[in-house]
Amino acid sequence: MARTPSTMIDLGTPAPSFSLPEPKTGQSIALADYKDKPVLVAFICNHCPYVIHIADAFADFAKSYQAKGLAVIAINANDVVNYAEDSPEKMVAMVEQYRFDFPYLFDESQQVAKDYQAACTPDFFMFDANHKLFYRGQFDSSRPRNDDEITGADMRNAANAVLAGEPAPNDQQASLGCNVKWKAGNEPDYF
Repeated sequence: MARTPSTMIDLGTPAPSFSLPEPKTGQSIALADYKDKPVLVAFICNHCPYVIHIADAFADFAKSYQAKGLAVIAINANDVVNYAEDSPEKMVAMVEQYRFDFPYLFDESQQVAKDYQAACTPDFFMFDANHKLFYRGQFDSSRPRNDDEITGADMRNAANAVLAGEPAPNDQQASLGCNVKWKAGNEPDYF
């Protein structure tokens, strides 16, 4: 398993806009649909062991925090030609398997992943109601093959703070996961 960390871009960075298709519904979802609302953008994929490790807990987190006012959007930007298990059809199966009740979008061009400087799966970017970066980092300290309990503690602390209008957490640890599977010749220059 590759162990690629988040790029940890600067807090306060504006959220890059996007409009991407949702394979489950066939609709396009845009960041602009969440105006004046805090939003978590998560870069995930179907096959990454790091994503699968937290998938149930992430689904529970999303259900709980969407009810409190945090929008949740997941994006798959992997190259599906070389990684067929990340295809849009298999994205729909993942949504059903893990009971995702948030949009899971497909970034076929990989441009949105580049705009966000996504590096790994999972890679999380939480924005405040003005869509300024509030938190980027890990869901929690649990990883495949370590004994840490999957709690979502880091993400919950950040979500609680953003929803309460409190300052961003000082201690933000990089997420760690499989690298985004870039198309040949499409690798970003931020590594």
